[in-house]
Amino acid sequence: MPIALVDGNNFYVSCERVFDPSLEGRPVIVLSNNDGIAVARSEEAKALGIRMGEPFFRIRDLVRREGVRVFSSNYPLYADMSRRMNETLARFSPEVEVYSIDESFVGLGGFRRRELVAYARDLRATMKTWTGIPVAVGIGPTKTLAKLANRCAKKMPGFDGVCDLTDPAPRARILPTVPVAAVWGIGPAATLRLAQLGVRTAADLRAMPPELARRILTVAGARIVRELNGDSCLDLDLLPAPRKGTAVTRSFGRPVVAWTDMEEAVSAFAARAGEKLRAQGLAAAHLAVFMHTHRFNRDPAYANVRAANLVPATDDTFALVGAAVRAARAIWRDGFRYTKAGVVLADLVPRARVAPDLFARGADGRAARLMAAMDALNARMGRNTVFPASAGLARPWKIRAERRSARYTTSFAELPCVAAR
Repeated sequence: MPIALVDGNNFYVSCERVFDPSLEGRPVIVLSNNDGIAVARSEEAKALGIRMGEPFFRIRDLVRREGVRVFSSNYPLYADMSRRMNETLARFSPEVEVYSIDESFVGLGGFRRRELVAYARDLRATMKTWTGIPVAVGIGPTKTLAKLANRCAKKMPGFDGVCDLTDPAPRARILPTVPVAAVWGIGPAATLRLAQLGVRTAADLRAMPPELARRILTVAGARIVRELNGDSCLDLDLLPAPRKGTAVTRSFGRPVVAWTDMEEAVSAFAARAGEKLRAQGLAAAHLAVFMHTHRFNRDPAYANVRAANLVPATDDTFALVGAAVRAARAIWRDGFRYTKAGVVLADLVPRARVAPDLFARGADGRAARLMAAMDALNARMGRNTVFPASAGLARPWKIRAERRSARYTTSFAELPCVAAR
């Protein structure tokens, strides 16, 4: 069955451009948490030499000189635009595997090969019309070849955003031009090992004997070689795998030096983790809290983690907050400048399968009804409309996002307005 990989071009930047057309044709970058490094760049910004992961302080002068537009990450907007992209893909195929926020594999079974490119161009045009996001489409008989075709669709102008590698002839022509490091699943260490054997292109890797590939690259590498030869080894994952854990971690907007601020932060993280559990019908039987100072400055260093079992497993915000605060207090040490902390939940189980504790808080169902009411209010009125008081109001530790655009699609207060003339 042919498989397509649909990938949003410079996705975060494209999301910003949907709601601000003045950004078209201009260099644009999106920064990471706390406005630290560049995590998305427009083609114009790449042409200026701005690299992925470039610290913002190093390019501040270039940004000012070249008129680069700079945005803080707007994750609510990007997640909602990703949802809209996948809803659009579902109109073209019932088989959609969401691979990342900006990439999805799409099953294209039932199409004759000559129809694939036309169908992909229609998909691409529809995506642009319905969501405003430009995408590239790579088609192949395997996931690995679809990924490689997507790269060609983006980087080789002759394909105009759609590349089909289902036929052996174009594969024979294109694979020798692709560096082996660009093959999905081949990391820097594997690239070095392969270079020592004279394997420098995707075509070289495809020609490797399976036994050698297994010895040099393990079973995963042998699978990549088979996929490059058109032998599908990776099926579409149409149902998300059950989650084994979830986490809420944040770098602080400014160093935390007071326990009261850390208590607020950990409470907020635990409350958010509880919302994520309930949204998926899960409960956690294990919780861990960590905190650490900056790893690379000259401040005194400290890092620690404390775990706790949750008996019975729970999705109750107040139970999670209580356990998280107790764990954080146990590892807190005065005199340090903490830059990051987080709450990690593990041993997740379906909430319906948790045996109730007749002596626990809310065993009569009131706690569950309270959680449902909180979630309903936050869904309707916006996140953090209702939250535990221990999470604080001012939150001086929260992430810096001084350049964030409006949450155009997820906040009523930030909906774009059109003025009538």
